[in-house]
Amino acid sequence: MEYVSRVPRPPLDGLIDDLYYLEGAPPYARLMLPPAPAALLIVNLGAPFRIRAGAGIETAEYADGCVVTVPTRAWEFGYPLRTRSVGVHAKPWGLAPFLPMPAAELCDRPVTVEQVWGRAAVAGLRDRLATADGPHEMLTLFEEELMRRLRETAGLGLVRRTSSVITATSGAVPVGDLSAAAGVSNTHLAQQFKALIGVTPKRLARSQRFASTMLAIDPAEPIDWGDVTARAGYFDQAHFGHEFREFTGLTPTRYIEVRQRFLREHPGSVLDGWSLPAD
Repeated sequence: MEYVSRVPRPPLDGLIDDLYYLEGAPPYARLMLPPAPAALLIVNLGAPFRIRAGAGIETAEYADGCVVTVPTRAWEFGYPLRTRSVGVHAKPWGLAPFLPMPAAELCDRPVTVEQVWGRAAVAGLRDRLATADGPHEMLTLFEEELMRRLRETAGLGLVRRTSSVITATSGAVPVGDLSAAAGVSNTHLAQQFKALIGVTPKRLARSQRFASTMLAIDPAEPIDWGDVTARAGYFDQAHFGHEFREFTGLTPTRYIEVRQRFLREHPGSVLDGWSLPAD
């Protein structure tokens, strides 16, 4: 697969980790993504892809693209035989300035880009992207679209500063300390988080701690789960195992087996790291 990525210019770099272009044949028809402390916006330029937002939820088709705010459960992404898209990996609060609704309305409910920006606007954007001269021009066009849509968002500074503390501490910070440092009540902070991120500070901290723990593991090396549990600050291995199953639907041992399968079958894939084969 071809993957082209770059960090956007200010002020978008305070909202978005990277703009990216993806094209080619995916390594698996379906990928499972554990809930990450991040948001995602994809403009699809190829055949439709399919998303299942959680166990027991019916799979839905997305032709024009999708918007995914910070999830609270694992979700499945189904690719066509060949895929082509432009998107952003956003910080937890990063999509708020581009959404016409509170992020909480989209929590664990991925929507099409049309539902957020309107059919005519998205059709025009897709046409411009599809006729651009290569991935770099496409990313420039997409960045310009985001700059045009950027708007002032009440409470963004508070949520951004507090979320940055959660990230810096890998989620190991009491929510009471966050609200005290921000000079607001726990209730007010939770309301702002739900409006701009879609989840509470406590839930974001849980996702951050789990993601930091998982991304620090090298599946190619022997793993001492007791050491992993202690370093991540979980109460004990039972607590860690429960959290693991809730976030992935897998046991820690099974998770590593699946990660190792990905590495073995597709070494160096641009999609390795967080996603897992779902089939």
